[in-house]
Amino acid sequence: MKKTLILGASSNPERYSYRAAKRLLAHGHEIELIGKRPEAVFGRTIETGKKIFEDIDTVTLYLSPRNQKEYHEYILLLKPKRVIFNPGTENPELEELLKRNNIRVDKACTLVLLNTGDY
Repeated sequence: MKKTLILGASSNPERYSYRAAKRLLAHGHEIELIGKRPEAVFGRTIETGKKIFEDIDTVTLYLSPRNQKEYHEYILLLKPKRVIFNPGTENPELEELLKRNNIRVDKACTLVLLNTGDY
């Protein structure tokens, strides 16, 4: 299974990041969470800092391009195999940076990937 960092995590059931966390867990994936508020969701704490997680396979983004800027170097430091740009998070600057560092870029929806078995 693919250990996934949800960047832009929320405890609000109306948010897509919440839905993604729920679906990733249902599919047996381990998750880590970073968001604005130190809340708990599905028995896990949403971190508010740039905690260094080990063995992150995938970073799935739920932040606008403007809010991603402060995470560029952090994402590179984690050395994920891929970064998923969910709808509305597309960011050519970060995409190019990731590609230059041999990190796969997927412009896709995490929920759709899980539903189709392509995650």
